[in-house]
Amino acid sequence: MNRRSFLGAALCGALAGLRPVSHRRAFARPAGRRLSNVGLQLYTVREQLAADFDGTLARVAALGFREVEFAGYHGRAPAQVKTALRRNGLVAPSAHVSTAELRGGLERVIEAANVIGHRYLVLGYVPAEERRSLDDYRRLAEALNRAGERTRRAGIQLCYHNHDFEFGEVGGQIPYALLLAETDARLVKMQLDLYWIAKAGRRAPDYFAGHPGRFPSLHVKDMDSTARRHFTEVGRGVIDFKTIFAAAPRAGVRHYFVEQDETLGSPFDSVKVSLEYLKRLRF
Repeated sequence: MNRRSFLGAALCGALAGLRPVSHRRAFARPAGRRLSNVGLQLYTVREQLAADFDGTLARVAALGFREVEFAGYHGRAPAQVKTALRRNGLVAPSAHVSTAELRGGLERVIEAANVIGHRYLVLGYVPAEERRSLDDYRRLAEALNRAGERTRRAGIQLCYHNHDFEFGEVGGQIPYALLLAETDARLVKMQLDLYWIAKAGRRAPDYFAGHPGRFPSLHVKDMDSTARRHFTEVGRGVIDFKTIFAAAPRAGVRHYFVEQDETLGSPFDSVKVSLEYLKRLRF
């Protein structure tokens, strides 16, 4: 073999060795997934909504949110709410309701939901006087089943939103487990609040695994590392969102609503931090 043949063979060998690396780089995919859409629970900006309903929705849209979840309409009629949402390029797939509405005003709530475009109605909170015993929770489960049957006929899914108190023992049982067992999984889904379940010392993925398809939405909230374990911006606390979000498809999660019950400064600044973190997060 002469020098020219040797160099040619060597060059071909070198190029052949490089091809697989180049090929892998060309077709490599970024590690992990991202959330495709992040919404906002409007309880976070409740004071601002009360003062300037339309202007607050405009600011929420300007931050980059496209979905919102209501916790009251601040005196607006359903048609007014629908108009304000449309004007700002927003949709509201979900809204919170009270136990009083669940038991006594559900038809009016359903009518409003159909006008505004809600696909989910969520029982957001159970007053202390209505959850003193296991029998109270059994009655609540019955009320949820009855209401869930009515909302289902209207094409709306009923859900239940937790705090931390459902995970503390009452009469030797965990109320949240009772609600999961005694509500019809077709009629009553769960909106899991990631802050409150973490504060109760429970793991969201365990519930996802045990009840697949039962959780159509999450409240995405973080918990700080202080002894108080208070609310903080998403990504600045101790909750492992990567693990939770990786398990979320099995749970049936379709909607991720940022919420921060209390903020040190402007809630708009806080939710901007949370949204930017979630847009970057891979899991």
